[in-house]
Amino acid sequence: MEGAATGIGGIVRDVYCMGADVIGVMDPLRFGDPDGPNAARVRDIALGVVDGIAQYGNALGVPTYGGEAFFDASFDDNCLVNVVAFGIVEESGIIRSRVPQEAKHVPYDLILVGKPTDASGFGGAAFASERLDGSAATEKQGAVQVPDPFVKRVLAEAIKDMLKFARDHKVPIGFKDLGAGGISCAFSEMPEASGFGAKIDLDKVNKAFSGLLPEVIACSETQERFAIAVPSRVSRDIVRIFNQKFEMPHLYTGAGAVIIGRVTDDGRFQITHGGRLVCDAAMDAITSGISYRREQSERRRTIVAPAQSSENLKGSLLKLLGSVNISDKSPIYQHYDQEVQGHAVIRPGEADAAVEMFVPGANVALVASIGSHSRIGLVDPYAGGAWSVFEATRNAACVGALPLCITDCLNFGDPEDPGVFHEFVESVRGIGDACRALTLFGDNSPLPVISGNVSLYNQSEKGGAIAPTPIVACAARLDDASRARGFALKQAGSRLVLLGKLHDDLGGSEYERLFGNHGHAKAPQPDFGFEKKLVQLLVAAFANRLVLAAHDIALGGLLVTVAEMVIASSPFDLGAELELDGASAPRLFSEMGGVVAEVSGASWDEFSVLAAKHDVAVHEIGRTTEQAELSVVDDESFSVRIDELRAAHTGRIAEILYG
Repeated sequence: MEGAATGIGGIVRDVYCMGADVIGVMDPLRFGDPDGPNAARVRDIALGVVDGIAQYGNALGVPTYGGEAFFDASFDDNCLVNVVAFGIVEESGIIRSRVPQEAKHVPYDLILVGKPTDASGFGGAAFASERLDGSAATEKQGAVQVPDPFVKRVLAEAIKDMLKFARDHKVPIGFKDLGAGGISCAFSEMPEASGFGAKIDLDKVNKAFSGLLPEVIACSETQERFAIAVPSRVSRDIVRIFNQKFEMPHLYTGAGAVIIGRVTDDGRFQITHGGRLVCDAAMDAITSGISYRREQSERRRTIVAPAQSSENLKGSLLKLLGSVNISDKSPIYQHYDQEVQGHAVIRPGEADAAVEMFVPGANVALVASIGSHSRIGLVDPYAGGAWSVFEATRNAACVGALPLCITDCLNFGDPEDPGVFHEFVESVRGIGDACRALTLFGDNSPLPVISGNVSLYNQSEKGGAIAPTPIVACAARLDDASRARGFALKQAGSRLVLLGKLHDDLGGSEYERLFGNHGHAKAPQPDFGFEKKLVQLLVAAFANRLVLAAHDIALGGLLVTVAEMVIASSPFDLGAELELDGASAPRLFSEMGGVVAEVSGASWDEFSVLAAKHDVAVHEIGRTTEQAELSVVDDESFSVRIDELRAAHTGRIAEILYG
């Protein structure tokens, strides 16, 4: 729980440090096999993670707008808690995490703000870069940080007041979160980024208790702390905001703002403790990192044989709908508060992306989406990286938004393993090629990757590395939030169309996990040119209100996609009749085949012209009906009532979390 809460706390602090207001987070999660030999531990971890995210995010007043939860045996020993935060700031108000150049002309002080420093999180960054050994869990508990969302809530308001003071008085400041490495990293990175040095006095640090060693004070990762660089002439004013106006020392014993050092011009990082110099190093020696030449070699991961044989189309559809990776995730996201701040337009479970309005009186909305393919990455890491980008951008476009940028969380095993490092290199190459293909802004500019992080050594002492998991989050713009639509079917008599092309590659699919690939072991390969056209078509179609609903063909393939649109049509309970012209099971359950869209008869001609203009083929696959069922007309025709679909889709998430 503490680790998950820390994930929220750390990423939120990063956004605050840019001068932004945090308006939402998303949480892509990875857990082990809930039916495997480690099922009890997997379930305990999953519940702890969900509770940690809920308790921290809800108390902080930041909505959790979405995410994903994926279960696979490769995460038995290493779960993943990735968090993406979104913030809004006026461009002129952006704060940099570096000492301003004005420090060349006037003296600057370094201020530590937040909870008192203790030993929690000492060695946390090093711990995160080790192979985990379950027998040493107790020994490593001290490396886990202890979050406090209530302190953070007050800090967030005090920070807004501090930033207003800096703007009103035209005071250039530097602002940085204390994360990995604590004081030693934050207060070296900020000056070094501008070519300065720093001198820190650990005796001035506010501490939770006495007797801490200097290395603990300097490197512990106590949560809810910030580093600020301000001109000496206003240092007392900044300290007063936190300590007197917001009374932080009275809120939490030992908390507050203290001046612990000053900026120097000698390019060195010096730390004193007890009047003695305990660190004196060149800044670049601390911050520049180390370059390695890693060996890499392609390897084939073994795909575990499925536990059950394939059935007819209807039986396979129902089992896929109930699978742990496809079924209803509301038992997870109902823990989270989506309504706090009052920005939500489309919420979890309603669409492929979250939509939130953040400017009072304006129609513009931020759209946030996630894309990731751990199992495809096992089969083809290059395709896994590319599809992570394309799924995120498709998801944003499926509510009518234009993708503006992405950020990526790159999760892999031990890079000293040549096979793992090959997966890392290929995944990054796939992400890069996908972004270069998405030239969406009227020129040849690629979709920018504006931030990200890398999490390596996700590998146990037993030698099992996690599935290569690049997770991509997309931020997109919707000029008019009223154009957004969820993926629920809207009315009877509409046409259902496939924008894309079905294939029979089952490698890395949920169908393969359950039933095997029947010789179709290749991972789906992206059509880079098509993905750009698809996004542009969807954005234009929503802008002209030609699409009633759109849903990306992801886990489970085409039939699952349409079934989810039927299930979501409550309370109207519409149905769908599909005519699939002899399509085989591999084609119907293969993933990433495109997008299914609902288009009304009144909009059909205009939509067809627009699709032709964007060079996107439109395949009519069926119609919406008043009968509350999914009906498939094919060589193996069948129909399923909507209540049967819903019962299957309920799945087992509640059972996994609560027993």
